This record gives sequence, C-alpha cells and structure tokens, in this order.
Amino acid sequence: MINPASESANAGPDLHGTRRRRPPAPDPGRVDRLPPHSPEAEQGALGCVMLSPNECLGECIERFKGGADVFYDLRHQTIFNVLAEMFDKREGIDVITLQQRLKDKQVLEEAGGIAYLAALQDTVPSSANLSYYIDIMQEKYLLRRMVRTCTEVVSRVYDYEGEVDKLLDEVERDILRISESRVQSFTVTIKDLVKKAINTVEDFHQRQGALTGVGTGFQDFDKMTTGLHGGEMVVIAARPSMGKTSLAMNIAEYVAIEQRLPVGVFSLEMTADSLVLRMLCSRSRVNLRNVREGFLAERDFPKLTGSAGKLANAPLFIDDSSALSILQLRAKARRMYLQHGIKLFVVDYLQLLNSTSFRAENRQQEIADISSGIKSLAKELNVPVIVLSQLNREIEREKGRPPRLSDLRESGAIEQDADVVGLLYKPKSAGDDEESGPAVEEDAVPINLLIAKQRNGPTGDVNLTFLKSYTRFESAAKVSDEDVPN
Repeated sequence: MINPASESANAGPDLHGTRRRRPPAPDPGRVDRLPPHSPEAEQGALGCVMLSPNECLGECIERFKGGADVFYDLRHQTIFNVLAEMFDKREGIDVITLQQRLKDKQVLEEAGGIAYLAALQDTVPSSANLSYYIDIMQEKYLLRRMVRTCTEVVSRVYDYEGEVDKLLDEVERDILRISESRVQSFTVTIKDLVKKAINTVEDFHQRQGALTGVGTGFQDFDKMTTGLHGGEMVVIAARPSMGKTSLAMNIAEYVAIEQRLPVGVFSLEMTADSLVLRMLCSRSRVNLRNVREGFLAERDFPKLTGSAGKLANAPLFIDDSSALSILQLRAKARRMYLQHGIKLFVVDYLQLLNSTSFRAENRQQEIADISSGIKSLAKELNVPVIVLSQLNREIEREKGRPPRLSDLRESGAIEQDADVVGLLYKPKSAGDDEESGPAVEEDAVPINLLIAKQRNGPTGDVNLTFLKSYTRFESAAKVSDEDVPN
C-alpha cells in the first residue's frame, strides 16, 4: 500500500499553487551611490577663477553649457552663479569682493563660509590647467545627465500605458540630446543669432552666387534653391512611373560620389538590390532592359566595372525595410546619422509609411502625423530630407496641365510642413501621348520639375530631360531662338 504522505513528499513542486517568490533585493550599497562627480576638479576650476578671474571665468561661462549645474556641489554652484553675475557687471573679483557679494545675498554660509573661500585659491598653483578641470567636470556632468535620463526612463516604463514604439522614439530623442549637448548649447541668445546672421551674409557675399547648401547636380534647380539646406523637408511628387525615384536616386548618387557626403536612403517600395542595379546602369549609361535580358555589348562591361568601383566606395547607405512606421523611420535615421554622419536623407515614399498613432482611423490625420514626423526629423538632425510623394489621380484626366499643390495626395499637411515642393510632369509640348516612350538609349523625354513652393526662394519650372533607358535625369540643354533655323 502506498503511503499518501510519501507520495506527496516525492511529488514535484506545485506550479499552480505555489506563490511566486520575490526576487532578491539589490545591493543597497549600489542603489545609494552618489552620482558621478569630481570635487577636486570643481575646486580646481574655482581656484583658477580666483587666481585669474578675467581670463578663466570667461572660459568657464563659455564652455559650461549646463551653467552652474555642471558643478555637483551646491556650494560650488552658489559661488559660480555669483561669480558669473559679477563678471557680467564687470566688477572686480577677488576673495574679498566675492565674500561681500555672498554676504549681501545672504548665501555666504551656503557657499562654505569665509574659510572655504580663502582655501579655494590655494587648491591650484596656477590657472594653466583650467581646460583639463573643465573637461573632467563636463564628463561627470554628462554622466549625471545619463543617470537622470535613464532613471526617468525606468520610471516611465513602469507607468507607461501608451504604445511602445512612441516611448522608444522619445527615449532615443532624449539620449540623442545628451550626445548633442557636447557641442551645442541649450539656449541661444538673440545676440549670438544676429552675429551668426551677419557672418552668413558675409559668407554669401564671398561665395558670389555659389551654393550654400548640398548640391544636387542639376544646375537650374541648385540655382533656384542654392542647394539643399539642413532642416529642410523637400518633397518631390509625381504620378506613378514619372521618374521620381530615379530623380531622387540621381541626386543621392551625385551627393555621395561627387561630393563625398554620406547619404541615407529609405526605400519602402524597391529593394536595395534593385536600386543599386538601377544606379549602376544609370551611371554607366547602360540600358537597364538589356542588362535584365542579358544582351550586353562588349563595350558595356568596362563602363559597368568603372562605375561599380566608384559606387562601391561611395558613402551611401540604403535601408529597404518595408511597412515602416514614422517612429521606426526616425529611430533608424537617428542611428544612421550617429554612425555615419549622414548629410542627406531620401525617403521613398511618404504614402508607404504608416503612423502608429492613427492606425487607419483617419488617413488625412495619419499623413499629417507622418509629414510632421519627417519635418521634425530634418530639424532635429539639421539635415535636408528628400521625401517622395504621389499626386492625385485626377490630374491624369487633364494631360499636359502643369500640376498644382492641391494635386498632392493628402496635400494639406504635406504642403504646410514642406520647405520645398517639386512637382514632376511632362509638358504638353512634349507630345500628347504621355504613356508611350521608346526604350532605345537615344530616346529622351522632356520632363519639367515645377518648384511649386519654396520658403526661401523663387518658384518656377526646372527643365530636365529623362533618359528612360538609363533611368537618368539630365539638365535640359538651353536652346535659343537663334539656334533654330527658319
């Protein structure tokens, strides 16, 4: 006979009835640690200021992008704030005047007292090593910001009830701001902005018409826009099969190969393999259809090989992930920007993106969210973003009519956010049959890029020629009336 007690004793653990055990508590010694800081470097920096206030205090104010918060010790924060105020008012600075100002503000004891002030200038023999002390303090300050940001992230994760993608986007943005703070100030005064504007005017004058932004390789377009500028959202729109992808990739190829500037491409429609094959044939001026069918002349192989070498060494980075949300796109763009220093982004195309905030409830609102997200990305990274878009089908009923901004699909938000809007169309003079087009390499189709909107420049047509067999755009040749025989 089996003893029930022994059977119960030999049985495995009751996974349903047993309560989950509380995980072991973390080491209290690690939880209560002080944030990163260097009291010696802080004392050294203040000591340098006391020894040579006119030189050292100006450098501290200029390099401390976090202001007095760069100091961890509250006494040092109080002292630095008073010193900065005295420096701004051009008052004489030494131990006696500093002591009096602290006493007048009734914060002398908070600053450590008279004895502590007197000891500060004895912490360093000279002010020669101030920059080293500042570097140490800046590193500790960044580490403290990271601790604070990560702590806030942990707290938000536990309490967050929204979408995870949105939270990831916010977290990456906060981390990126910490990284950017090493070279950028948190606030800019109007005095600094005016000075920068005057320098920009002088730079424009010295350039005498030269480009101020990233060149596209199309002279007429660059002349109207003076190039693509940081923070700009540039929309290129057209009906299907009008060559908007070809135009965007021609620009990306020119920037990456001719100017050696890193370019990031997000291709939601075509695979990276297809894009690279088109770029290779376009740059080699080899018929893409012949390549696909396997009919190549002997003279084509050296062209392809030469172009392949240049294209392989170009700083061009392609992401062909499909069905991206705007939050995923921005996250990928930030990482690509930090890793490769991207100077131009291309997104092909806007209507293939989706928004996690407005899932198919309202397409107009979804496009508005996507468009706003792309514009925010351009401003955040301070790089131009070329985004392709579709035109409404209604324009097909009026062939030859130049498109308008209202022809943009879901045009309201896109028109509002874009800095430059270019609309590709075939002019009526080019022929009535817009869908036909010979496939031999001598054929060229006139295509206009209508600059329908530009915040900082003129609008009008840019005349281009589309070489269909090469999937390549070229600037149209200028022909005057004198060149045409009667």
